[in-house]
This record gives sequence, C-alpha cells and structure tokens, in this order.
Amino acid sequence: MKTIWNYLRPKVPAMCVGFTIKFSGTIVELLLPWMLSVILDQFVVQRDLHSIVIWGSLMILCSAVALTTNVVANRMAARVSRDFIREVRQDLFTKTTEISCAQTDQFTIPSLVSRMSSDTYNLHMMVDRMQRLGVRAPILLVGGIAITLSMEPVLTLVLIAILPILGFIVVYISRKGVVLYSKTQTSLDHMIRRAQESITGIRVIQALSKTEYEKNEFNKANVDVANNDYRASMLMSITNPTMNFLLNIGLTLVIVIGAYRVNNGQTNPGTIVAFLSYFTIILNALMMVTRMFVMYSKGIASGRRIAQVLDTPEEMTQRDLPCDDAPVHIRFDNVSFSYAKVNENLKDISFSLKQGETLGIIGATGSGKTTLIQLLLRFYDADQGSIYIGNQNIQSISDAKLHTMFGVVFQNDFLYSDTIFENIDFGRNLSPDQIKQAAKVAQADFIDERQEGFSGEIAAKGADISGGQKQRLLIARALAANPQIMILDDSSSALDYKTDAALRFALKSSFAEATKIIIAQRISSIHSADHILVLDDGAMIGYGTHDELMEQCSEYRDIAAFQMEEVG
Repeated sequence: MKTIWNYLRPKVPAMCVGFTIKFSGTIVELLLPWMLSVILDQFVVQRDLHSIVIWGSLMILCSAVALTTNVVANRMAARVSRDFIREVRQDLFTKTTEISCAQTDQFTIPSLVSRMSSDTYNLHMMVDRMQRLGVRAPILLVGGIAITLSMEPVLTLVLIAILPILGFIVVYISRKGVVLYSKTQTSLDHMIRRAQESITGIRVIQALSKTEYEKNEFNKANVDVANNDYRASMLMSITNPTMNFLLNIGLTLVIVIGAYRVNNGQTNPGTIVAFLSYFTIILNALMMVTRMFVMYSKGIASGRRIAQVLDTPEEMTQRDLPCDDAPVHIRFDNVSFSYAKVNENLKDISFSLKQGETLGIIGATGSGKTTLIQLLLRFYDADQGSIYIGNQNIQSISDAKLHTMFGVVFQNDFLYSDTIFENIDFGRNLSPDQIKQAAKVAQADFIDERQEGFSGEIAAKGADISGGQKQRLLIARALAANPQIMILDDSSSALDYKTDAALRFALKSSFAEATKIIIAQRISSIHSADHILVLDDGAMIGYGTHDELMEQCSEYRDIAAFQMEEVG
C-alpha cells in the first residue's frame, strides 16, 4: 500500500482542510442535545419563554452550520477521491501497457481488467468514505461519550462497558474480511476471463453447438464469485446485528437506571432525554464505523492488488551492450527462448538479413514462427543468444525507438469501431496521402467502392467487412508510416492468390528499402523471398531460397507437394 499512499500524499492539504471543516461541523452537531437538556431542565421549568426562543434559535443556527459544513466537507472529499482514483487508474492503465508480455502472462488479462475496474472502484469508495466517516464517526463516538460522562457518569459507565466488546468484534471481523475480499476479487478475475473467452469466441461456440457447455462453465465461475462474496458479506454483516444487540441492551439498562435516578432525584429528566439523544448519536457513529470497516476491508484488499501491478519492476530495461560489426540489417545469433522456462520454444536460431531483403517463415502450427517475431519486437527477451538491428543489440535500443522501426500485422490483430481512415492512421497523425498510398499498396481498392470512402465507419473488430478486407486494412495500417522493417504474420491467409500476388509485387516495388519478414502457410506467398526459414518444433530445419530448399529440405518439399496437389 506504500504506492497508493504516494498518490494520497499530495492530497493531504486538501484532506486536512476538509477534516477541519468536518470536525467543526461535527462538534457543533454534538452540542445540540446538550442545548436541549439546558432548555428542558432550566428554562422550561422556569417558564422563561424569552430564553427558550433564544436557545431554540441558537439550536437552529447550529443545525444550519452542521448541515453546511457537512455538505462542504463531503463535496471536498468527493473531489479528492475523484482526483485520487483518476490518477491511480490512469497510471495503472499506463503501467499495464508498459509491463512486459511475460509479466502480463503472469497477471493475466482478466485480472488486469478486474484491477482496473472493480478494484479501483473499491479503493475509490474507501478513500471517499474514510474522509466522510473517518472524522465524523470517531468524533461523534468519542465526543458523545465525553459529554455524557460529564453529564451523567453513572449511565455512561454502562455504555463504556460495552465498547471494548464492540471494538474487538469490529477489528477481528475486518481482518478476516480483507482475506475474504481478496479471495472474492481473485475469483472475479476468473469469471471475467470466462466471459471474455466466451464473448470473443461466440460465433465458434454457436457453430459447434457448445452454448450450453459455455453457460455451465460460466455458471461455475459465477457461483464461485457469488459464494466467496456471500462468505465475505456474511462475515461483515455480523457486526451490525451484534452492535444493535449490545447497544440495545445498553440502552435498556440506561432507561431503567435513569428512571431510578430521576425518581430518586439524582438527575433531571432533561439530562436523561439528552443522554438518550447522545446514545442514539453514539449508536449511529458505531454503525458508521461498521460501514467504514467494510469499505476499509474491500479497499485494502483491492489496494494491495493494484499496488502489485504499480510496483512491478520494469523488465525490458535498456542496456549498454557492445555493437555488432556485421553489415546486415537484422541478425539472430544462436537465439533460444522458452515461455515457461522448461521446454524451449525456439532453439539455436541464427540468420541474417540485409536491408531491403525479404525473409519468408513457414512451419507447422506451434513451430515458433510468431515467437520469433515477438523476440524481434522485444516483447520477450531471449534466454540465450543475441538479436541485432543494424549494428545494435535490440536490448540497447529504447522501446520508443525500436517500435517506430516496425510496421506489423499480427495474426490476431484488431480494428476499432471508427472510420477506415482512423483505423489506418491509428492515432499517428499521418497525412491523407500516406493513408491513401498505403491502402493502394495493400490492395484495399474496396475502400473506393464504398459510398463514404475513407470516412466510412466500420464495426469493432471489422465485424461488418470480410476477412480479406480486414487483412488489407491491417496491412495498410502497417505500411502507412513507411517503416524500416515490415512484419506480416500470416496476414494474407484470407486473400485470393491473385490479390496475394499483387500485394507481394506492390511491396517489392513500393517498399524496396524496407526489410520484410513474412510468416505464411502458403509457399506461394513466400517462394520469391530472398531467404526462407523453415521451422519445426522451434528448431531450424531449413534455410535458403525456394530452389535451395526444394533440393535440400524434405519437409519443405512435402509442404510444396501437398499444396500443389491441393491447388491442382
């Protein structure tokens, strides 16, 4: 929670002002029952109407002051908590985008979404309620006891005898509550993951008649969240009835003992009326403390989960590494990598590309093609070996500089619900000419056939356009900023052979200086590449031109023969 406190520290002056205003209003509010007892015991008995009016007017004024100060303090508390959680949520989002892919895998996407939504809400409510109730409730509680002790010590002892029991119950339950609410948030992460997976794959689920199965799986996660939340809520709900029970016993004893004392002339009726008012105030204060501890339990549990992300150390740091003298643009030097650090996903990969050359990568599903690209983009660091761009090890290049070198189309890329122009521009403030030229090279001629052209809207994830149209828009996005290195990860699988050939010709003529890496399932998409890398189970089993591989690599020949047969 040290990180969360760093966000609260600048808000301390504003919080102190709010506390002072809240303190003043609460003290004034505490005077009201005492003033009532003075009116009843002194002026009503003396039938002093003038004094009753004066003191009654004073009570109205105090009530107005208490109301005004509470409203002002609450508004200040709301402003502080709003600004606090906005900064936390913004930095949490920024940190989420900056942590490495390995760290993202460790947290999981659903957990990060949960921390950014429900956890920040719980933290916001804790900070807000602590400002509102954290001052008011203790003052009403302690102040009420202090005033009643001065007014009627004997009756106050009844109340004081109950307080240690109530305090023990609140502290014990709140400590248990933090653990249970942490468990609830973890189960919520799992439920969000189930929901995301089901919504993302809804068409596949429906096509395979797996709707009932997914309903049952989501129901299990939903029940788990409900049960954990139920256990936490049941534990926290013990405080209210327990407090009511103990305080009502105390109130009964106060009335009985007070009646005897009034009857014996040891106290005045007005004092008993004021005491009962204070008793009600103290009861309400204890109820506030109970609610505050519920919010505290949730907020602390959520704050710890948020701090875990914010305190995550940066893995992909820029390092001072020696340069490479080889006159190439991209070089992999004996690179090996494993996601789980058990079985290697890539084994001893070595190759080099000169600027402007094209590398085609082919291999079976799971052979490590996309993993190789992720290492080049430094989403992960290689376990062994080195990767160079130009003469620099990529670990010595800043992320900002490194990623501007690339234009990338990933295997499972996305489109926004926005105009075609904005989807290609992607917030980079590119010129209309750059956008149009990129769309032309990407063979996205269908844009001109649409009535609104580049201003036309498309649905989220390109749901209202075909797979081939979506891929061409994504390719246009990758080309628009004229990158030094282009990576096309199975980005032409939905294109027909004619369009695919036209795209390859346009890339070669319009982006001759760019180094291109093309991952493909079809040999026809990469057969004219300067180099072709064949992967199998993370290992290089072939490297060369198409003709060389047809002679030297039996696996490549088998793929070619199968695809030729398929076309035939």
